[in-house]
Amino acid sequence: QVQLVESGGGLVQAGGSLRLSCAASGRTFSTYPMAWFHQAPGKEREFVAAVTRSGGRTYYADSVKGRFTISRDNAQNTVYLQMNSLKPEDTAVYYCAAAPKTTNYYSGPYTYWGQGTQVTVSS
Repeated sequence: QVQLVESGGGLVQAGGSLRLSCAASGRTFSTYPMAWFHQAPGKEREFVAAVTRSGGRTYYADSVKGRFTISRDNAQNTVYLQMNSLKPEDTAVYYCAAAPKTTNYYSGPYTYWGQGTQVTVSS
């Protein structure tokens, strides 16, 4: 079992930046591929970014490439999402997720989910 707690969301103007953090419990964090998803009101949850166990490879949705950066610190059991050049369409609840084994980074399955953190981008 692993518990995930997101933080760092908030209200920001278009063009601004936010850094989300996801703290994980447990001593096996470094064995989990990690990802960020988001869900806007009335829409399905969508993939945003993922990172391999070591942090050596990253994957992004086309809509965030060049603007968002996912990273992880296995010593701190934390995964981050640096979001730059934010747009109103980035407004959503952002969730981090962990997969207990090798998975399709874009679609999962991801077994463990955090409670989410709200990101609101004003125009």
